[in-house]
Amino acid sequence: MAKVKIKKNDQVLIIAGKDRGAVGKVLRVFPETGRAIVEGVNLIKRHTRPNPNKQVQGGVVEREAALDISNVKVLDPETKKPTRIGRRRRADGTSERYAKKSGTALS
Repeated sequence: MAKVKIKKNDQVLIIAGKDRGAVGKVLRVFPETGRAIVEGVNLIKRHTRPNPNKQVQGGVVEREAALDISNVKVLDPETKKPTRIGRRRRADGTSERYAKKSGTALS
């Protein structure tokens, strides 16, 4: 299990799989399994039963499924191209993530 370098709300590019080339925002990260859910990518159809107690109507629901973190790459906020992520210390001693391609700090 490698250290996860992507975080929620990062803009990412899908580099492998059926949705290769798609761009989306990370909705959720699962560091223990090395997977992430990206908005509008890796859509699956989920058949749900109606449940009146939980106000669930039922039917076929389309939603995002998790995909492996190795298949996504963070987009550089400046150039909008895929980049690797580094960590560096600011002058005040706090740590920040930055895009290795342009050196721009990531949120």
